[in-house]
Amino acid sequence: MTNRQKLARLLAEFTRLRDEIAAEGKATMKLWHAALTRDAFRGSALNLAHYLALRRRDISGLQEQLSLLGLSSLGRSEARVLPALDAVRASLSVMAGVPAVKWPSPAMQKRGADTLLQEQARIFGADPGGPRSRIMITMPSEAAGDPELVRRMIAAGGDCARINCAHDTPDVWLAIIANVRAAAKETGRACSVLMDLGGPKIRITSVAPPEKFRLHRGDRFLLTTEPLPADGQGIAAAVSHAEILRKLKTGGLVWINDGKIGARAVESDGRRALLEVVSARDKGERLKPEKGINLPNGELDIAPLTQKDMDDLDFVAAHADCVGFSFVQRPSDITLLQEELARRRPGRPPQPLILKIETPLAVRNLPRLIVQAGGRQPVAVMIARGDLAVEIGLSRLSEIQEEILWICEAAHVPVVWATQVLDTMVRDGIATRAEATDAAMGQRAECVMLNKGPHLVEAVAFLDEVLRRMDRHQIKKTARLTPLQSWAEPQTLA
Repeated sequence: MTNRQKLARLLAEFTRLRDEIAAEGKATMKLWHAALTRDAFRGSALNLAHYLALRRRDISGLQEQLSLLGLSSLGRSEARVLPALDAVRASLSVMAGVPAVKWPSPAMQKRGADTLLQEQARIFGADPGGPRSRIMITMPSEAAGDPELVRRMIAAGGDCARINCAHDTPDVWLAIIANVRAAAKETGRACSVLMDLGGPKIRITSVAPPEKFRLHRGDRFLLTTEPLPADGQGIAAAVSHAEILRKLKTGGLVWINDGKIGARAVESDGRRALLEVVSARDKGERLKPEKGINLPNGELDIAPLTQKDMDDLDFVAAHADCVGFSFVQRPSDITLLQEELARRRPGRPPQPLILKIETPLAVRNLPRLIVQAGGRQPVAVMIARGDLAVEIGLSRLSEIQEEILWICEAAHVPVVWATQVLDTMVRDGIATRAEATDAAMGQRAECVMLNKGPHLVEAVAFLDEVLRRMDRHQIKKTARLTPLQSWAEPQTLA
């Protein structure tokens, strides 16, 4: 077989692939049709549908063949699936000596990336003189009474002020927002305000005995929603949601405080559970109120919005530039929030939503969540690596965050790289080497989030410099296209 014949065979194979992906994308769009009421998002949804079709296949062998021919391996095709396929097909047709296929125009090739940049600016504001990635700052309570602190944060490179509704009160939030608006005007910088709903996070509400103590491996304690035992009757912790105890079976694993404590259920009757610590540092870990609890792979039937969230929405709908949705898991969760916000904002445009991906179910539903939200309003996705790592397992976190980046780029949806970025620097004033590397990798996202701490201003300035340096070397990434397992089936919105 001559080289021309081999190229013709490869072209035929590639053309079949392209046509199958186009057909599957069209079929998926029919499933999503009802949710797509915002015309500006239809092209992005279609590209996402094409990308899901592409990634149901293992084309890593095809990638190698294309690379050996000096052609695109499709490893950067996320934002422009069909144009990328058509460009490769056109090149193959010329090399094979068959009637040439028309190349897609440069404008078609760039449209996806341009749309993503537009959405980034729409949600997080424009920063022409800054790094490509925006910087989100979690506002401390002190920001309400210290305008100079807020001004320094924004001047150092802050682009988005995050207010966590799980803390403080509307009076404090209003003061923080006023200081953010004033500082943005004074520094001549854009700074949007994200208000992050607390959501149905399962937490420890109280601990007995109340004195400080540490749990070590092998220690046992009681988890319950009932009144705690009196002092002297052992260690016990009350939880905010009874559902976790109904789901927890004997032998089941529970993680507390972002995985610092791992415990297995020795006994569990649906109302209370006796737990034995199986994972903790050698010096032990404190069991404290307000710390989160995770049940890995346990899909809990909990309302997506708490009563506190409903109360907070009155303020959020009036004052926030964008809304963070904690523990979102299903398209119906988004529909509920959209309806609640619309009732509070009659005649006003919908606020952008930032979907916080924190559970395995949210990962599996991610394309449907994006379509349900983006079909009505601007949307971004936050990789909430704290709860997500505990829920899916730390060994899977790096893999899953890469897949989330790919899916979001295919949908032209900005991503927030969040949780423990430069954590040691924010708290203690100096970053670890691993943290500096993590911050640099965050440059592939459209926004990087810092949490609050005494050295937040220095951390903002350091992150701004790291991101600028990385902009010289990297734009997003190049991927090897083996199948994505999390979204193997067509995505309906039911």
